Amino acid sequence: MSETRAAWAGLIEVLAEAGERFAGEEWMVVDDRDVAEAHRTIAHILQSGLVSHAEFDPERPVWRRIVTPTRKFSGDNADAIYFEAPIRGDRTYRITGNLAQAVYTAFTVEAGANNGSYPDRTDGMLNDTQFDVAADGSFEIILGGKPRDRNWLKLSADAGRLTSRHYFEWESPAAAADVHVPLTISNLDPPDGPPPPWDDALVAAAIGRITTHVRSKTIDGLRPADHAARPDWVGRIPNEFPVPQEPGDFALAAADAHYSLGRWLLGPDEALVITGRWPECRFASVCAWNRFQQTLDYLNRPVSRNRATTTLEADGSFRMVVAHADPGVPNWIDTEGRASGTLFFRFFLAEGEVEPLSAEVVPFDSRPIANGLSS
Repeated sequence: MSETRAAWAGLIEVLAEAGERFAGEEWMVVDDRDVAEAHRTIAHILQSGLVSHAEFDPERPVWRRIVTPTRKFSGDNADAIYFEAPIRGDRTYRITGNLAQAVYTAFTVEAGANNGSYPDRTDGMLNDTQFDVAADGSFEIILGGKPRDRNWLKLSADAGRLTSRHYFEWESPAAAADVHVPLTISNLDPPDGPPPPWDDALVAAAIGRITTHVRSKTIDGLRPADHAARPDWVGRIPNEFPVPQEPGDFALAAADAHYSLGRWLLGPDEALVITGRWPECRFASVCAWNRFQQTLDYLNRPVSRNRATTTLEADGSFRMVVAHADPGVPNWIDTEGRASGTLFFRFFLAEGEVEPLSAEVVPFDSRPIANGLSS
């Protein structure tokens, strides 16, 4: 058997195992809707492997968009566009780009993210307050090599991937728009000559990266019962939200953000009223996810809010209503009829303290929702 055939058989085996385990009782997947969504998630992760990791070459890196309206995983955001590029810790790279109206732009180094694997940690980041931006929004950054005073980001020995974040606060989801974010990356220590032609070993290695990518994001990932491994900003009690916190070096996180993640759990005639206050910051939003960290349908439903799409109270605070139907008041977040799901609040470059969020389950009728009270 050729190496390619063996690798292909391995990919099929992992997909079958993910279909049994990730979409099964081990991940507390029981009803038909969860089974369907688990398989949709696996398909989206497979698509990511095919798009980004199959032809992953840190010697000749190319930016690939990570998530889209039809490719969702690992907690995407309706207001953000993300790219990834393969890198090596012993190389030097030049990035050029333009802010393109983004209110927040940043680059993070993902360590241990080699051969399609999930990264071990975030190891270094640079946001647009830390590099020079020209009047037209353009910029240039150097990765790795000799230290520089500005516009430079160190690469650790196990650096494997670079993530770029581009956040927009528009009245419609930027992730659904035809937004062009100019971005290039080039290796300043390029190898001599072109890459070798594709052969049995190289194609087998590409399929192996896809297999590793699928495995690391499904059957090798955190199970629902693995609470001890979850950071403190991830809530454990339904209908409550942890105090927003910085994530540290948590893999794929933005170290200069504050996060608060909570779950709603509602009966068919209930709604969740969330009260809070947007802090002074570069970007703030909340997104609704299913249990597999996929955003709900932001193309067609109000499943996320940022400051441009939030109506404030007279005192500057907000009240959001998480419900299965339109309650007839501002700031509705559509659950798509789900009894449970996840809400993820993000606050980037917050100034001062980020206030805690309050939440209360109320009956789904106009008086308590309008008042924000249960009685």
